[in-house]
Amino acid sequence: MNRFAQRIHEQEKHRHRKLTLKAGDEVVVISGKEKGKRGKILHIDRSNDRVYVEGVNKIKRFMRPTQENPQGGVVEIEAPMHLSNVLFYDSKKKKGVKLGKKVEDGKNVRITRPEGKTV
Repeated sequence: MNRFAQRIHEQEKHRHRKLTLKAGDEVVVISGKEKGKRGKILHIDRSNDRVYVEGVNKIKRFMRPTQENPQGGVVEIEAPMHLSNVLFYDSKKKKGVKLGKKVEDGKNVRITRPEGKTV
């Protein structure tokens, strides 16, 4: 398999990853320059394994004047960060936790995983 085909194969392998996080979940950033900050997930880009978190990883965009924004100027927007850099925030434990799935009454339910163990 040549390098191009191998790269396409790698992209296809990650494309349908099952996620436990959803838009609207509160998460805490565990690495990078924004480490320790919390926010809600605005959007998940599943094809690139990226998340947009409210108020975290902001960048400045210089907008050209348009009819909607006749003034133009500098706008701060959230930039995507990799999915591995965030953890679900448990409000009871007051920290980031890993999530697992469990079947209860025929439905999949998200549960917090105990520390140091896998379910």
